[in-house]
Amino acid sequence: MVDFIDVNKQEYGIEPICRVLPIAPLTYHRTKDLEECPDKRSLRSQHDDFYISEIKRIWQVSKWRYGACKVWQQMKADGLRVASYIV
Repeated sequence: MVDFIDVNKQEYGIEPICRVLPIAPLTYHRTKDLEECPDKRSLRSQHDDFYISEIKRIWQVSKWRYGACKVWQQMKADGLRVASYIV
């Protein structure tokens, strides 16, 4: 929805578009602010992004062969503190 608002805000304005769509103008502005300054995001969100990048890196290094269990084991071997893997 934010992309749609960006494309059409010059023609219609942000608030009128938000009135029609199920999104508050504050939500739009907050989303744009977080895009410009990712350090304002929650610590949990920043940690999630870090772990996602590590999972992708391990999976790509394994040439897309590792499943969840082996990725988890590799993360532990790399010294990353992660929750236990449940089968």
